[in-house]
Amino acid sequence: MKDFTLTIKEYARSQGADLIGVAPIERFSEVPPAHNPISIFPEAKSVLMLGRRILRGALRGMEEGTNLHDYDAYGYTWLEREFIPLLVYRMTQFLEDRGWEAVPLYPYPVEVMPEGIPVATDRPAPNVTVDFNLAAVAAGLGEIGYADLFLSPQYGPRQRFGMIITDADLEADPLFEGTICGQCGQCANDCPLGALAGEKIVGIAGRSFTVARVDYEMCARCKNGALPNTFHPEGHADRLGALCMRTCIHQLEAAGKVKDNFGQPFRKRTPWKRDSLSRVTVQGEPLPQRGCFDAGKSVAGGEKK
Repeated sequence: MKDFTLTIKEYARSQGADLIGVAPIERFSEVPPAHNPISIFPEAKSVLMLGRRILRGALRGMEEGTNLHDYDAYGYTWLEREFIPLLVYRMTQFLEDRGWEAVPLYPYPVEVMPEGIPVATDRPAPNVTVDFNLAAVAAGLGEIGYADLFLSPQYGPRQRFGMIITDADLEADPLFEGTICGQCGQCANDCPLGALAGEKIVGIAGRSFTVARVDYEMCARCKNGALPNTFHPEGHADRLGALCMRTCIHQLEAAGKVKDNFGQPFRKRTPWKRDSLSRVTVQGEPLPQRGCFDAGKSVAGGEKK
């Protein structure tokens, strides 16, 4: 299936995909049934992850604090509800036209699923929902960073994903073995609400990552770029445009950790912040350039163990 896998990837790029990865279904063997793609399609052989980048320019108004709406359109809502679903739809058509079964999936929040009643005693309750961040790791596209969000070597945190489960036995991509996140903890340090505190381990397919525990009740009150979940009112706030993740973008770019390079730095001024009372602090001084700290230095105010 090597040639067919290459053909699929070429077609995906022609339809706007920036990231394409294939995970064999075996990499999900330890995922609980409520979040396992095999529960949705027991005959599946492969999971295809299709990513589109969040335009860096869509974050400019968010970073400056002067235009929050256009990021919502081009970096979040339209990307999640229009651009990526169209890509997934066309890729599903491509597979079905060649006789393969293919199941397109939306990134519904795993924290609010399942919401239904099982149809049989041997099946998980609907709706089975797959963690797209971990699935992207299983597809060899990157890692989970300290802020507990997916990072790719191409864009850092600047991407969103669609997913297709298929019975096509596609050639698997190797797991990403590099390191992107420097475990500097600056994402946690910059959060004015202290929403990233403590640590936990997450992982899939033999890869594990130390990440911050995120207080999503605090994130729901964040006025620093976090947005309500577009898929479910009780889903976690979307943090990809928030201060913590914009700090991640700055840190990774300054350290040369991402391949998508630009002539100007992402962060040019000390970032604005709103505290828990929504009071705004804008300093605006020229920003000294720095990159990710080495692992072992201060993480969220304490020494990394």
